[in-house]
Formats: sequence, structure tokens, C-alpha cells
Amino acid sequence: MKTSELQNIKQRYNIVGNCDALNHVLDVALQVAPTDLSVLIVGESGVGKEIIPRVIHDNSPRRREKYFAINCGSIPEGTIDSELFGHVKGSYTGAINDSPGYFGVANKGTLFLDEVGELPLATQARLLRVLETGEYIPVGGTEIRKTDVRIVAATNVNIRQAISEGRFREDLYYRLNSIPIQMPPLRERGEDIILLFRLFALQMAEKYKMDRVVLDEGAKQMLLHYKWPGNVRQLKNITEQISVLSPERTITAQVLSQFIPQDHETTQLATIHRDGSGDHSFENEREILYKILFELRGNVNDMRREMSALKKQLDDVQTASPVAPQVEHMPATTFPTPITQHPAPVATVEDAVAEEYIEPEKELESLNLNDMGKQMLEKALERNHGNRKKAAQELGISDRTLYRRLKQYGLDQ
Repeated sequence: MKTSELQNIKQRYNIVGNCDALNHVLDVALQVAPTDLSVLIVGESGVGKEIIPRVIHDNSPRRREKYFAINCGSIPEGTIDSELFGHVKGSYTGAINDSPGYFGVANKGTLFLDEVGELPLATQARLLRVLETGEYIPVGGTEIRKTDVRIVAATNVNIRQAISEGRFREDLYYRLNSIPIQMPPLRERGEDIILLFRLFALQMAEKYKMDRVVLDEGAKQMLLHYKWPGNVRQLKNITEQISVLSPERTITAQVLSQFIPQDHETTQLATIHRDGSGDHSFENEREILYKILFELRGNVNDMRREMSALKKQLDDVQTASPVAPQVEHMPATTFPTPITQHPAPVATVEDAVAEEYIEPEKELESLNLNDMGKQMLEKALERNHGNRKKAAQELGISDRTLYRRLKQYGLDQ
């Protein structure tokens, strides 16, 4: 593309920057604009992906037709099919009239599907059919409708990871990715960062009739070396904050450091959080729960043995003397409260013992902890290649307890 044409595009869409990566993106967008190929724009949040679909539409044969930008992540999952593909009257509560949906209204035009990685799998299947055949069926309808819509999609989701985890259809990805466009993050755009700061500072000065803030050399270097996890959006917010809150109009590195966050935010592509079934594995939590329950079972068994020994000791004392023993005859650590000479408290103690160690046993048995404990032992041994000592350390129990459990579960061969 000629430099003059590129500058005209930048002026028309208020695009600031001269880095090679940005120029390449605009060049690809203008080359693909005359075609009907689907385009997938990938980039981190806040890099300005929404500008490219507008450039493509305005420089395409469809520029006189309608253009719709749809944020797929902001539409509730229960209504997104109706929003995109329309519905017939009475198809669901509140559907008082027929609706053509975006694919019907945007016929002959362009649809920009922002955050396409957030689409539910069922909606992905519908979208794939539209891309392949141009056909769709409204929600609650039976009649097949035709549409001629150019699709430009964008996402900050790591689509390949989503595919491997079963959260995004691979066939849809290849349909959307006919022409891939990778938007560069702000931290890779070099001097564009300074140019963007000047633009945002000038806009604030003109809008609010204030003196424009300028950067000294130290502040420029700080901007250039910051990683900008929020990209252009974050830079604009910080520039606006400085313009309003800083009493100095010449910004030094010391002043700038008060506005730039010092936390370690990620700059990786986001992952989908559409529902709890697909975006998260509970394997670690399950392992922790098994370990807790296994240790709890061991503690209950130890408590049962100790309480049984205590009960036997009380029975022996009662058999030796018809009168309950005085405090000095019993270990101080066993009964901090003196035992009276009446027999009723002894029975109460026995009842309490039975309640303390029998009821938890019943509750734990209802959770089938024998199977869980055996499974925990097997996994621990497998992870430690049969080394019993290391397995015991991982489970937080002694070697002796481990051998006893192995024998109990029949794993000591």
C-alpha cells in the first residue's frame, strides 16, 4: 500500500501510530475488504480491534448496506440465538412478534461479532451453518431463511486452547479464520505509545479547557518500558487521570509512577468463562477433598480407639469399687472436671462417648470414605512410583499409619 493511502486511512479513522505491525494490519484489512471472506481478528483486550471491521466494511462493496457491531459476551446465553437469528411469535415468553434477528436485518451488509469466543456451543453450530450455506432457522420456527452477510469476528480468547478443551468448535474456527489478523499489543508498538499519550492529552485539554500535560524524557522512558496489560484503553485512562489530577503540567517519572499500577497483571490471551462445566477442572480440588477426608477418617479412627480405651478404664474402675473414684485416682489430663460420687455422671460420660465417636462414623460411612481412602492411597503410591515413604509424606501421615491403611485396603502385596 502507498504511504499516502495509509495516512488517509489513519486520518479517516483517527488511528495513531507508525509501527510496522499496525501498518501491516491496516494493509491486510484493505486487501481483504473487496472480498466476502470471513475475517478473524485476534488480540488482547483494549488493543482497538473494533476499528478494523469498520475499515473493512467501509472499503468493501457492502459499504452502502448496514453494519452491525455485536458484543457476543454481553448478550445472555438464553437470548443470544434469538438476537442473532430471530424468532417467531410465541416461541417463548415475551415473544409477542416475529423478529428477523441481526442476520435478517443485516442482509447484504456486515456483522461484526466481537468476543466471538464467548458464544455457547449450540450457537456456534448455528453460526457455522450460516457461514457454510447462508441458511438459518429462527428460534421456534420451521421455515429456512436465507441471508447474505459478511462476517468479521474478533476475540481476546485463546481459541486454540478453547478448542483443545472442547469449548470452541474447530470447524467454526477454520471458517472464521479465512483471513487472520493479529492486532499488536501496545507494549510492542514502541514510539506509538508516546504519540497516543499526546493525542489523549490534547483531547482532554480541548474538551475541558485546561493546559495540556507533556512528558519529560524520564516519563517517556517509563511509558515505553511499562508492559500495558490494558493496552490502549489503559493508556487513555491513565492520560485522563494525569490531566485532571496532576497539578504539574510537565510530567516527570516520579509523577507518572503515582498513576501507573505496580501490580503484575497478565498480558496473556484470556480464557472463556461462559459456564462452570467447560472452563475449569476440579481435579485439584477433588484431590484436596480426598486428602482432607482421608485424614479426617484417620483422626476419627484414632479417636474411637482412644475413647474405647477410656471406656474400658472407666469400666475397670467401677468394677473395682462401687463408689466412683476421686479426682486424684484419675489422670488429670483425662478429666479436667472432678467426677462426683454419684453414678449418673458416669453413664452420661458413656453416652457422650458413644455420641462423639459413633455418629461421625455413620456420617463418614455415608460418604463411602473407604473407597475414597483407598483411591487416595493408590494415587499417592502411583505418583511416587510405589515409594511408600514419599507417599506417606504426601498424605501427611506416618509410615506406620500408611502400612496399616495398606493392610486394611488389601494393598500391601
